[in-house]
Amino acid sequence: MEFDFKQQGAVTLAEVAEAAGVGESTVSRVLRNEGSFSRKARERVMEAVERLGYVPNRIAGTLASAGSRLVAFVVPSLSNIVFPDVLRGASGVLEANRHQAVFSVTDYDPQREEALVAAMLAWRPTAVMLAGFEHTEGTLKMLRASGCRVAEVLDVDGTAVDLAVGFSNRAAGRASAEFLLKRGYRRIGYVGHDLERDTRAGKRFAAFCETLASSGSPLIDREVCSGASSVESGRLGLERLLARHADLDAVYFSNDDMAIGGYFHCLARGIAVPSQLAIFGYNGLDIGRVTPQPLSTIRTPRVRTGQLAAELVVTNAPPQVVDLGFELVEGATA
Repeated sequence: MEFDFKQQGAVTLAEVAEAAGVGESTVSRVLRNEGSFSRKARERVMEAVERLGYVPNRIAGTLASAGSRLVAFVVPSLSNIVFPDVLRGASGVLEANRHQAVFSVTDYDPQREEALVAAMLAWRPTAVMLAGFEHTEGTLKMLRASGCRVAEVLDVDGTAVDLAVGFSNRAAGRASAEFLLKRGYRRIGYVGHDLERDTRAGKRFAAFCETLASSGSPLIDREVCSGASSVESGRLGLERLLARHADLDAVYFSNDDMAIGGYFHCLARGIAVPSQLAIFGYNGLDIGRVTPQPLSTIRTPRVRTGQLAAELVVTNAPPQVVDLGFELVEGATA
């Protein structure tokens, strides 16, 4: 059987204007909901849009306007809820202010981040939002020369290009160690993911180790899994760590995903939590609150981080660093 497809071009603004019996400028004003137009004109335009199936070219619209309404997000991952939470917080503010969010994912690769930043800047966005302060020199040069706002989120331990909104990862690492030490744990291990790529996790781990060492109870051992963090890697990581050090009394995980995996390992092997082994995470994910024993962790203000970063961008706020802090959740696993 043969099929005969007829290639058709997209419906244009001019075709909508002709169908509605108005000028193209009127169609543009109606679709942007800006400027003056009559109720009758709006009804005719919207009827034509629906009948013709017209989809506005938002990208072309932003490039043709005096100021782009695009806000580019370059994030490391979408595999856990952290970065989607930031995007969710920001998108509400941007939508209310008629800005459009676009995003790309680096997989924690600095060179990929540089390439994606270059691609995003080619669209002349009004702002670029990135995670943390650690970028290649090429990325930093492009951001500084771009003329757009730059918002670095989820960290305040570093020098901002322009705007920064988040919390101190080093302070979170110290607070986690202090909590475990205060509870009397002394034989402490660590399970995490790639610390070289995830620089924020690296900062937490370094501060955690420094705090333990200064107390006279240095970290016993660590198990760092290659690749992205996950529940599975947390479970396997704890299994490998305990195979080497069965006498550990607490384990600090790089995030809640991995901590939940460690908790599942304990359930499967009959390891009593926290009497035999304490578990401590990071991020304060919802799943950690609904486990049989709520996870002991650090809760971070991810949605608020996205909201405030977007607010600073759309109001054209002066350069600044905003520390939103974090909350230590005692939970029941430590």
